[in-house]
Amino acid sequence: MPFFHASDGARLAFTDQGKGLPVLCLAGLTRTMADFDYVAPHLADVRMIRMDYRGRGASEWTGADSYTVPRESRDAVELLDHLGIDRAAILGTSRGGLNGLFMATTAHDRMSGLCLNDVGPEIAHTGLQKIFDYLGRNPAAKTPLALADRLPDLMTGFANVPEGRWLADVHKHYNVTPEGLQINYDPALRDAFLAAFSGAPVDLWPLWDATKGLPVALLRGANSDLLSVETVDKMLERRPDLDMATIPDRAHIPWLDEPPAIAVINRWLDACRAV
Repeated sequence: MPFFHASDGARLAFTDQGKGLPVLCLAGLTRTMADFDYVAPHLADVRMIRMDYRGRGASEWTGADSYTVPRESRDAVELLDHLGIDRAAILGTSRGGLNGLFMATTAHDRMSGLCLNDVGPEIAHTGLQKIFDYLGRNPAAKTPLALADRLPDLMTGFANVPEGRWLADVHKHYNVTPEGLQINYDPALRDAFLAAFSGAPVDLWPLWDATKGLPVALLRGANSDLLSVETVDKMLERRPDLDMATIPDRAHIPWLDEPPAIAVINRWLDACRAV
């Protein structure tokens, strides 16, 4: 796996595969580049670039103070610099979408489009509370199979899940150790996340407005507790050209290989190629 060094010296892991439109895939809060394993086979003629944020996966742990949207977004731009890429389409899942929105204000000219997976300028409190509950903690289940067996009950809002998907997810997002399953990210991420949401609410709508001129797309899990229907309606009011789909039988977050998701992503990619 290749690595690059961010401007503060952090050693960050990435992959760069394929040829065509550069697509920078930004993962969820606690996730790694494996977030995009399921959608990758469905995307043609793209140069898929993925990264592990600092403190996650194979990247260096750099401490709670550095686990912020501004720093992660800067890391993403610096990865593009490292690869010599002028512009890329940003496909962002949850936290990755927030990073993409921040980039729209700070690095708009480096983007050819933005696709958000179940996230927007307003984050519902119910979804945040669920993140607070598990963030930074190892699961009680000791084996991948034990956790996979529990996930259908824990992950409310999901139905018609592909056979073996929960077990595959466990292997992607946890480390198997003699002591049991362990999270594959720095536990200090919890401190960073709590600090980010402990103050007064921040108005993120200017970030959405900053996407003006870029092709935008949105995927929402039909049962999402993080992205409300009301927020989606507001996003559509400001960007009537938003290409979006509601993904049935999914909560936070869709896996991106659902047929409605693939259709939107590919239309969005075509729009990005035209920019």
